[in-house]
Amino acid sequence: MSTATAPASGVWKAVVPLAVGVLLALLPVPGGLSSSAWLYFSLFVAVVVGLVLEPLPAAAIGLIGVAVAAGAGLVESKPADAARWALAGFANTTVWLIFAAFMFALGYEKSGLGRRVALNFVKLLGRRTLGLGYAVVLSDLVLAPFTPSNTARSGGTIFPVIRNIPKFYGSEPGTESTRKIGAYLMWTALATTCVTSSLFLTGLAPNLLALDLVKKTANIQISWTTWFVGFLPVGALLVLALPLLVYWIYPPEIRESWEVPVWVGGELARMGPINRREAEMAVLALLALALWIFGGAFVDATVVALVVVALMLILGVITWEDALSHSAAWNVLVWFATLVTLADGLNRVGFVEWFARKAAAPLAGLPPTAVMVLLVVLFFVIHYFFASLTAHATATLPVILAAGAAVPGLELRTFALLLCYSLGIMGILTPYATGPSPVYYGSGYVPRKDFWRLGLIFGLIYLGALLAVGVPWLLFAKP
Repeated sequence: MSTATAPASGVWKAVVPLAVGVLLALLPVPGGLSSSAWLYFSLFVAVVVGLVLEPLPAAAIGLIGVAVAAGAGLVESKPADAARWALAGFANTTVWLIFAAFMFALGYEKSGLGRRVALNFVKLLGRRTLGLGYAVVLSDLVLAPFTPSNTARSGGTIFPVIRNIPKFYGSEPGTESTRKIGAYLMWTALATTCVTSSLFLTGLAPNLLALDLVKKTANIQISWTTWFVGFLPVGALLVLALPLLVYWIYPPEIRESWEVPVWVGGELARMGPINRREAEMAVLALLALALWIFGGAFVDATVVALVVVALMLILGVITWEDALSHSAAWNVLVWFATLVTLADGLNRVGFVEWFARKAAAPLAGLPPTAVMVLLVVLFFVIHYFFASLTAHATATLPVILAAGAAVPGLELRTFALLLCYSLGIMGILTPYATGPSPVYYGSGYVPRKDFWRLGLIFGLIYLGALLAVGVPWLLFAKP
């Protein structure tokens, strides 16, 4: 049964994107668009559907999409120009910043610094369940600026630490005992990483992709500091309130956890004192953060990241073999390079401009701020249909941003920031909304019904905070 079902499922996932692309291509070309622009859009939609269903790895789908577009001359008709367009994403500085940041995460893992940070916070605050919640928050908060993969940060570093805690209290996954303490810890960890993913530009890889899309679509540049200052009031409020919110909305049955610090003390004793590689990784991470914040005027953020990666190699924090074997980083490099190229193609063929005019027409009579809020809500809610933040950003951010840009009087920089900030926090919505979601859902501590219910509740809380606090702050402070 299983051997017959698996190939059938794979064929279905491959056929659907092709069918969607062909059906769109066969429809009449809308007025105002060229036939090549409509064909390119059909290909683009097929790629996005492929990214959602994944009949092949996402990077392979992106590469195929670029190859077909370049080979068919849909964006550039001359072969040499088509080749340059197809490879342009690999020269994109944002793509290399994402790759370098994955090397930072590798350094945290190889040196053991990430695990040590998490264990120390748990030891410090872990005597009460609410304190454990704040330990989870602080651990993620410290790691987030240097770990653009929230899967690596939360699913790969924090989850392996906290998954050992519930067993001390007989809180077992998939049973009625999950609510003793396990469910609280798991939901707090997921809810936290969604907030820190929005708080820091380098806390989530799609953030960097989104900024590149904003630059190409609206010619707006946003620095690391601007990003952080713009989301700080929302992020600080949510970070401080999260353990309490989960404590009230999804309360644990056990309120004290005195055994946990003892267990953590044993784990730290086995790790021994902080070693040279951990100390070097800490210094390099702080150096990168300082230059990202204060060095923007004289050194590019990508150059900072590459220099720090070079120092990690020189000092032996990671080896070149470690870097070569980090398939996730190389996969992301190809994936994001091709997606940047494909999104750029929408602009080049004139589709984004055409869509903006069509979408802005019905909104013409509304106040600009109301239009901005409605479009941000739409961008947030449609993530229910995506299993990838990257696919969501690539497919919808340029067109929604362009629609807002076509509305007279709309504060475009504020609008762009709101769209970008929503990427991290929308990861709370579903069990497939962001990388760590399947990890925590698969742990068995939060039942399916609770996961969907809590996703909706916290999604509304996050979106409400972004609009109620973020909009006035961005319009007033103009970071």
